[in-house]
Amino acid sequence: MSLRTRPLSPHLGIYRWQIGNTLSILHRITGVALGAGLLALSFWLVSLAGGEDSYRTTARLFESPAGLVCLFGWTFSFLFHLFNGVRHLCWDIGRGFERTSRHASGWFAVLAALCATLATWAMLWHCGRL
Repeated sequence: MSLRTRPLSPHLGIYRWQIGNTLSILHRITGVALGAGLLALSFWLVSLAGGEDSYRTTARLFESPAGLVCLFGWTFSFLFHLFNGVRHLCWDIGRGFERTSRHASGWFAVLAALCATLATWAMLWHCGRL
């Protein structure tokens, strides 16, 4: 048998990192975070059904600094997943495939999620819910 040189797949170093790579990974990460958030929501609902003492303990957990960081992260995850999902829906109907519109919609999804998250938490802070 003769040994032939087989073609190799391009190495990752050949490709330049783009916003699309980052947003794809972030979309998957936020999806996983939303799954964890669903477990936390279920935990909260079960504690609500469990009575006053159970609910008070859970409320203290979510009001702790770590709980607030998780809630803030879940808020961002939900909003980013929403805005990026709308972006994907636009792609499904054949809009926004051009390079500039892909980049613009990607940055819009990130900035809109950040602004909406900060606005939501500012409103909660202003209304005294935090």
